Order: sequence, then C-alpha cells, then structure tokens
Amino acid sequence: MPSPRALTCAVPVFLIEDNRLLRDGLSSLLSAQGLDVVATARSGHEAMQEVARLKPSLVLLDAVLGERESPRFVQEIRQSFPDVKVIVMGLLPAHEGFVDFIKAGVTGFIMKDATIEEFVTTILSVADGMSVLPSLLASTLFSHVATEAPARHTRGARAEVQVTVRERQVIEAIAEGLCNKEISTRLNIATHTVKSHVHNILEKLSLHTRLEVAAYSHELGRESLVAA
Repeated sequence: MPSPRALTCAVPVFLIEDNRLLRDGLSSLLSAQGLDVVATARSGHEAMQEVARLKPSLVLLDAVLGERESPRFVQEIRQSFPDVKVIVMGLLPAHEGFVDFIKAGVTGFIMKDATIEEFVTTILSVADGMSVLPSLLASTLFSHVATEAPARHTRGARAEVQVTVRERQVIEAIAEGLCNKEISTRLNIATHTVKSHVHNILEKLSLHTRLEVAAYSHELGRESLVAA
C-alpha cells in the first residue's frame, strides 16, 4: 500500500459508527491527521439525509450496524450517490460478509485494529481512486467474488464479452491495484480517458466496482479477455 500523499486539501469524510466513544475518538484522530471529518452518525438511516446535504467524498462505515444494516446502507448510498466512495471498517468477519459488501459497492476495507497511519493511508488511497483490501484476504476473496458471479452475467457470458486492447490494458492495471492517475501515466493517456475506459469496462462486464474487475481478471486470467 502506498504512503499517504500530502494533504494539500482535506478529504471530506463522513464517519458512521454506533459506538460513541470510538466514533468521537476516531473523529478526533482523523481530524488531527488533516482529514476533514464533516459529520458523524451512529446509523446508516440517521446518516442518509446528511450525506445528501454534505456530499462527502468518502464514507467511513462500521461493518456491524445492526442486523445486516451496513451492506444495505452501502448499496443505498452507492445507488443514490455513485461518486461517494465507501470504506468499511471492522474486525475480521466471514468471507461471505466481505462478499456482501463488495457486491453492494464498497471501495475499501480497514481493520479496526489498524494503526492511525493505516487508516489515513487507506482513506487517501481510496480517495485517489484505488480499491483497498486487507492483504490477508485479497487472494482468496478475488476467487470467491468471481465464482459467486456478483453481477448479472455468468462467468461464461463475461468470457464472451469483447473488450478492446486498451480496455484489456486498463483491466490488467486495475488488477494490479493501480489508481486512475497511475494507469494514466503507464498508458500515456489522460486521466479522464482512463475514467471513460473504466466506465465502459464496468458496463460491458456488468460489474459495479474496481474490486469486482480485479476479481474477474484474477479468476478468468488475462488470456481469457477477448480483444476486439
């Protein structure tokens, strides 16, 4: 994981955590690191109107807000505000729990026992366009997500989808964990062009997040991508 970039401008963060002590403590720690904690809430239901009003860049969400409330909230916020990124923080749940979050559209995960530096690094990485997964879960989850077929098409149907040479290069870069800016530099194309390719890839493959693109690439293998 890359080191935190310089905080030339604060990243607006909305923190949702049902434990008041943890919520207040984490808010203070992140603010001390230069992040802009624009608001906090104790539940997804309580937060939804504030997210609509404040339009934060990123939501930092407790993984266990009641009975399966968190995955539902991730799905709701991603559908209503697709530009808002969501990081889930928690302990180490079953893989099925992580898969539910990935399907819902989460952009990153952070363990609650992580250091403050790891919290900040994850937030900044996600804000810069990366998808962040705990390293101990990455390889197994890539396979799990792909075999679960999280989007509308089956794996066989996706294998039939034709992508261009450039889109194949972008998929490979996403699978390596590169953000849009890094892909832009590698391929010598504009960042907005990378964003356009990512959008087209998600549409073609009926996927919703970069984590799903990476899982698709890892499971099927780069040789299965058909160049137009």
